Amino acid sequence: MKKERIHLSLAHMSGNEQKYIQEAFDTNWVVPLGPNVDGFEKDLEQYLQTDKKIVSLSSGTAAIHLGLLLLGVKPGDEVICQSFTFAASANPIKYLGAKPVFVDSEGETWNISSKYLEEAITDRIEKTGRKPKAIIVVHLYGMPAKMHEIKQIAEKYDIPLLEDAAEALGSVYKNQKCGTWGNYSVLSFNGNKIITTSGGGALICPNEASANEAKFYATQARDQAPHYQHSRIGYNYRMSNICAGIGRGQMSILNEHVARRREIHQIYAERLSNYPGITVFQNNDKTVYSNYWLTCILIDPSLAGYDREKLRLAMEDANIEVRPLWKPLHLQPVFEDYPFYGEKTSELLFEKGLCLPSSPILTEKDLDRILSVFEKTMTNK
Repeated sequence: MKKERIHLSLAHMSGNEQKYIQEAFDTNWVVPLGPNVDGFEKDLEQYLQTDKKIVSLSSGTAAIHLGLLLLGVKPGDEVICQSFTFAASANPIKYLGAKPVFVDSEGETWNISSKYLEEAITDRIEKTGRKPKAIIVVHLYGMPAKMHEIKQIAEKYDIPLLEDAAEALGSVYKNQKCGTWGNYSVLSFNGNKIITTSGGGALICPNEASANEAKFYATQARDQAPHYQHSRIGYNYRMSNICAGIGRGQMSILNEHVARRREIHQIYAERLSNYPGITVFQNNDKTVYSNYWLTCILIDPSLAGYDREKLRLAMEDANIEVRPLWKPLHLQPVFEDYPFYGEKTSELLFEKGLCLPSSPILTEKDLDRILSVFEKTMTNK
């Protein structure tokens, strides 16, 4: 009989969610918008310690889409995007009829390389006569990107930044929280993220006017009129009052979730340090604070005696969910015809890397079971 499955990243309820959900039912606020939506947005603004305005939406992907729209991205424009990320970071570029330009990662944070970012900008200007319309930078697996370097390049060429902090709520770079660095920034509350609204996201806007514009587009772009009138194409992207109620309850354990994921990461780092060929992904820069949304490892087959796939299959055999790192977008069939700037950093990370279970609900017994697979794999190499 197989043991109970250990999942990669599961949601964990605080117990406070039901209070907000019940209030929504009691007051019949079970539709998009409502007191929980307003409250959740305020909770997030306070947590992020920002004067920026937050608009809660149906998904992080919707937030990226609206962020690009508000930055003026139009058909035929080019948008630079980190290649080493989930497809949701780049898909909205295509929604708008624009063209992605992919940039490789650097080895320390696994995020967008400032060297190749600048090379991409100058080469696109030379080739097309126009600079890219926006830059999408991602804090991968919760690890903050080198935002000072990236912002300097963006400001040098006067290109706005869309900060994808979907995996980085609770992470900090140089005393500033991730999600507050971009001209627009994005959060995700999918079921596997630091906190969840079952499904949802948020767009962090520079001011009240831009937030109102985001809300306008997110509610079908209805003009001010006594009847239904539409002068622009809109979207059905607003978060429901029920989902926002879940989010309000989740905010009460956000710090606890971050602390537990960091603790799990430390356990992996300590207990895997004696295994040849295994490197746990971390950043020793003291100005960087990662939420370690997922703990990731790299396997050097020449030292470990086994590769990523052998370990993944051994974990699957033990009913433990692990996943390869993101396959770079410039290698994806749907994006393979678009420009790429870099070497092979992201490709090598994909070939060698695995994400390990990192849920805050993991017990010490669960961690022992996961780590025992490493021991068995090493002895059977």
